[in-house]
Amino acid sequence: MSDNSDADRLAALEAKLAAKRPKPDKHHMEEHHSQAQLAWRMVIELVAGLGIGFGIGYGLDFLLGTTPWLMVVFVLLGFAAGVKTMISSAKEMQGQLDPAAALNEPGAGAPNDGDKDG
Repeated sequence: MSDNSDADRLAALEAKLAAKRPKPDKHHMEEHHSQAQLAWRMVIELVAGLGIGFGIGYGLDFLLGTTPWLMVVFVLLGFAAGVKTMISSAKEMQGQLDPAAALNEPGAGAPNDGDKDG
């Protein structure tokens, strides 16, 4: 008799434990990879802005003989463009920005945040 009651109690305990255990979720790994991809995308956008600015500035300096002034100006402009692109990518990933609007103008597709004038 005690074997049956012990078996019943054990089965009830296992059912309770199974109900409390979190189910294995593969979505967590997919989310991790998407966050890593987002981080790399943002790094590449910043480096691309700096690289393009450096290339344009160096080329103009070489042609015009103004070394290093145009290179410095265009590297700073490339940095600003890279940061602006990173911010729009972050907003797009957060769902605050429509991807089509992000292509036209960063920040243009952001939803209304409660301001009465916008």
